[in-house]
This record gives sequence, structure tokens and C-alpha cells, in this order.
Amino acid sequence: MASGEADSVNLKYTDSGRIKAVLVSPKMMDYGTVLYPFTEFPNGIEVTLYDQEGKKNFIQSDYAVTFKGTEIIDLQGNVKMTSEGGQYLETEQLYYDQKNEWFFTEKKFKFTDPYKGETKGEGLDFSKDFKRINFQKVSGVINETE
Repeated sequence: MASGEADSVNLKYTDSGRIKAVLVSPKMMDYGTVLYPFTEFPNGIEVTLYDQEGKKNFIQSDYAVTFKGTEIIDLQGNVKMTSEGGQYLETEQLYYDQKNEWFFTEKKFKFTDPYKGETKGEGLDFSKDFKRINFQKVSGVINETE
């Protein structure tokens, strides 16, 4: 049983007066009194992440859960991520390590870069700004440009 429940959630995360993320969800369930406390977003989530220059990444999923003390967000179901630079990722599950600002999945994915083409595969990890990407089992066309 949830120890707390909220509807129409709009949370802003700040660091040194600067907004780092905005989380919007129709429902948030807090399970803070169980052995391994967690917060669940059963009806989906939309997150906007801001980098140091104020550039944004947009993420949405059908479901999300965070386990207290891990700083990991587990996004599940129709996960879509778009960067302000035009990169677009689709997958069924994506983890976000908030402390290291790093994303990863072992699931199948489709990654589209407006300059380098489309890549499909299974498993990848990348930095929040998409500057460092490690692809695993890959298929697709990548256009390398200087």
C-alpha cells in the first residue's frame, strides 16, 4: 500500500539555483515505508532535462519508477527521448543514472541522428548530451561526417 499519493505532479529539480530537470506526471505513488522504498509513476512521465547551457532533452514513457538511494530512474513502455539537437531515441526501457547523467538500456532501440542517420540495435549507453554513445548489437546506416 502506498504511503503517499499525488495527482497532476509537476516537480522542478534545481542545483545552485539552476533548474536541472522538470518532471510532469498525472500520478505519483510513494512507497516510502516498505523495505526498499520507491516512487512510482504508474500513468506515465514526461521529463525535461537541462544541461549547463540550458539546452533541453525531452523524455516520455508510459511508466517510471525510482528506488530511493539509487538515483536511478527506470523508464518503461514506449520510451521516447528527443534532444534539442534533433537526436531521437525509441526503446521499451531506459535507465537514467542521475548522479552520473548517463542513460543505458539492454533492450532493442532505434536511434536517429539528423546528421548521421538511423541506427537500430540492442543495448546502448550514452551521456545526457548525446556526445558519447556506446552502441551494442547494431544494424543500420551511420553516415560519418567531419
